[in-house]
Amino acid sequence: METPLWTEKHAPALDELPQQEVRENFERALEEPMNLVVHGPKGAGKTAAVRALTREVHAKPDADRIEINVADFFDSTKKEISQDPRFSQFIDSKQRRNSSKADLINHVLKESAANAPMTGDYKTVLLDNAEGMREDFQQALRRVMEQYYEATQFVIATRRPSALISPIRSRCYPIPVRSPTQDESIDVLATIADREDAPYDEDGLEYVAGASGGDLREAIMAAQTTVEQEGEITMTTAYEVLSSVDTDERIQEMIADAEAGDFTDARSTLDELLIDEGYSGEEVLESVLDVARSRYTGAELAAIHRRAGEIDMDLAEGTSDRIHLSHLLSTLDSSVEFTEN
Repeated sequence: METPLWTEKHAPALDELPQQEVRENFERALEEPMNLVVHGPKGAGKTAAVRALTREVHAKPDADRIEINVADFFDSTKKEISQDPRFSQFIDSKQRRNSSKADLINHVLKESAANAPMTGDYKTVLLDNAEGMREDFQQALRRVMEQYYEATQFVIATRRPSALISPIRSRCYPIPVRSPTQDESIDVLATIADREDAPYDEDGLEYVAGASGGDLREAIMAAQTTVEQEGEITMTTAYEVLSSVDTDERIQEMIADAEAGDFTDARSTLDELLIDEGYSGEEVLESVLDVARSRYTGAELAAIHRRAGEIDMDLAEGTSDRIHLSHLLSTLDSSVEFTEN
């Protein structure tokens, strides 16, 4: 069984939200149901706050809260939308055949709002990452909001409220959510660690909070990763785990750039690892192989291992790490077939 994510296991109640002004704004929405635009930077806690609100106002929040991730929804194909279990109930076979993707999206928006709530007087439709919504779909949303305002509360979460058309903004009460302060992040991490009986010290929590750059979700997940790998959150364990995670992410990015033929970007990341971060060529090569094992199989993986073996011998001779590792990156171009030699 997979370990549950702490972000879900310890989802905050409304009175546990770390920002007082955010709590007060959402409490106003409790007293007087209204459409909302919740805006703020990535990882500030917008979605968690909306879910906390729905747990307060709905007896069955999982049934009466409909979440649509706009970025995923609008990037999906017509087939993916019609087969998504969240939306397939709204789409019959005739609509699948005869409707355009735009028609299906508009239909799903309308049906999500039209269905009666399971309990209470209204339900909540959360449109998350709404900065990716095209203007024509915003116009369709505006019409749906006008038609179903009595039975549906619309909550639009976005990093860029200015991307919303004015008719939508004028129909919503704005709730700004700023990035949490260092102290607010530390308090949240300490609360979760106490609930998990996870050992920690102040320096460890401070390091995790600082490394997240104001992204509370990232901080919580980093704390969980540290505990799962090291059993405690201290400065030493957090540094070891999180520096490794950061390196893996950059290796993934470097390999993806190489696969796409973007060798300038791939070599720039390689330079950061070798020069700025001080990793040896052998350490970078080992990390590349670790990542490659999760990306490739069969003949492709075997070819990479053969090349890596050759480059490992070149590195042992003490010549330029950058030149040899750049040669390995050049073999990852997806437009070039892997070869035996």
